[in-house]
Amino acid sequence: MAIDQTLRLLARARGLSVSDIATAIPRAGVNTVNAWLRGDKLPGQDQLDALARTFGVPAGALLAELASSLDPARTAGEHDLLAAYRALNTRQQGALLEVARGMAGHPSPRGRAVRKATRKKS
Repeated sequence: MAIDQTLRLLARARGLSVSDIATAIPRAGVNTVNAWLRGDKLPGQDQLDALARTFGVPAGALLAELASSLDPARTAGEHDLLAAYRALNTRQQGALLEVARGMAGHPSPRGRAVRKATRKKS
């Protein structure tokens, strides 16, 4: 989940308004907090630490998605694929994994079981 979504969910869960959050964060006004919640800006390190304290969560929990999105080992296509995968329901995710494994030449665990059962019948 992106940091702006995480912040919005935490604010809603804690019942905090934008002005409540702005008051708790040093050097952050209402406009800045609104920009964070829209995903237009990212908080700095000190602000992240203050946000984590305000919401009662580890700072790493706020940064998990951001860190993965900055992973230099992932290509833009991998990020797009991951976003598309996360938008699918569980059944669709399973089907997509079957197709991807087949394309990569890595049979799925279910595919191996079907082949074994077929060989035993022969």
